Amino acid sequence: MKTQAGALLSSIRIDRAAGRKVSVQLYMALRDIILTGGVKAGERLPASRTLAAELDLSRTTVSNAIDRLIAEGLLEARIGAGTYVSTALQGQRVTRPPRPEDRQAVTRPRLSHATRHATRHFAPRGRLPHRMQPFITALPALDVFPMAHWARLSARHWRADRQEVMGYGEPFGLSRLRAAIATHLNAMRGIKCDPEQIFVVGGAQQAFSLISSLLLNPGDRVWFENPGAIGARNALVSNGADLVPVAIDEQGLVVADGLDKAPHFRLAFVTPSHQQPLGHVMSLARRLELLEAAEDSDALIVEDDYDGEFTFSNQPQPPLKSIDTQERVIYVGTFSKSLFPSLRVGFILSPRGLVETFSQMSVSWLSGVPTAPQAMIADFMEEGLFATHIRAMRQVYEERHAALIEAFAPFAGQLDVQPTSGGFHTIGLLRGRVGEDRAVAAAAERGVLLAPISRYCLQPVEEKGVVIGFGSSTPLDIHRAAEALRGWPPSG
Repeated sequence: MKTQAGALLSSIRIDRAAGRKVSVQLYMALRDIILTGGVKAGERLPASRTLAAELDLSRTTVSNAIDRLIAEGLLEARIGAGTYVSTALQGQRVTRPPRPEDRQAVTRPRLSHATRHATRHFAPRGRLPHRMQPFITALPALDVFPMAHWARLSARHWRADRQEVMGYGEPFGLSRLRAAIATHLNAMRGIKCDPEQIFVVGGAQQAFSLISSLLLNPGDRVWFENPGAIGARNALVSNGADLVPVAIDEQGLVVADGLDKAPHFRLAFVTPSHQQPLGHVMSLARRLELLEAAEDSDALIVEDDYDGEFTFSNQPQPPLKSIDTQERVIYVGTFSKSLFPSLRVGFILSPRGLVETFSQMSVSWLSGVPTAPQAMIADFMEEGLFATHIRAMRQVYEERHAALIEAFAPFAGQLDVQPTSGGFHTIGLLRGRVGEDRAVAAAAERGVLLAPISRYCLQPVEEKGVVIGFGSSTPLDIHRAAEALRGWPPSG
């Protein structure tokens, strides 16, 4: 197929009623686009014939404007190849001076009350990790992901029927994927559910936003782990939630503290399988206590099981949802940790009483998740590759956890790294008088990234330390990074 190369310059507008000549308007428009970066240095312009047709101008008019820009050095004519933006502009792009109409003060639109409230209470988040390095959190072991299998599934999917590949997907999520998730939850997590209760969403963060917009009115009180997950915190705040910081101990969320601060709550957010960020596993007694409190207050519980598959224990605690007999728990899962983050695929397991509401929301105003990643995940699960991958990752994370504990053994008394029973992060408790911010800054000077526990807190807690990820680093990288921290943290 013959192609018409060159940048698309559809923004050019010619006013034939204006007093200025058409050729001058075109020259000025092209010059403005070049100087403000609309086309890059070295990029080809359309042929004069193509540009004349697209702008409904004579070819002579177009050629005159281009010749003028060539004379000024903004364009280069290459014999037999076309006309290109001058490479002399590389790295020296000039911004045009502001026109009189641009000099007016910028008016900031009035924001909603909810947005103004949220921006004052958002937790600091920054960019989520995208490169593997010690000791970032939230990033799985991308280096051992079975890319060859994934590439095969991808090729298979893109050879499927075009309507299935390119059309709008099923509003609740791909049926095969919903069924595969329900089977997985039953077999691996002990949760009995039907595919109709599964709603596929664009990652856990979208799940939290949907749940809070569905259930919360501005000012509704929400129990939230302190410290707790930053992304979920910001999603709840953005919908006007009044977050109640509830203490965490070695058994998980301290229900008595929640009842003392807000006995009448609308929602509770918990990470019972591997508390974010402290790493504690909520005890069975505490889980039952939380379910009872929710029933007494006619509240619901959001369970974020972000890395629950990756336990090192032979007898892990069951998810909270698996012992929920009153349909109080909304279970949220994600493939960002079990597969890889750029999929942006998660799911909500809805209580039966909310299935109709979630269905209506999905049909009415949600855009849905692209079919391609859903189909590939479904194939990955149906062929048994997902279960194999989870088993392999458990061993990988256990080995990397052991390397972390070994690498930080010489720091005992200054930084006590806490063993964890699963996932791919833990905490190191700072001893002595050194502050978190100073310790984190000193580590950054040595090229090691750590996050302070305080970053996850709604209000200060006794624990002073750092969150240490180990999932995305090999044992060798972990030892090298720990070696770079010799003599750290700073004293005093």
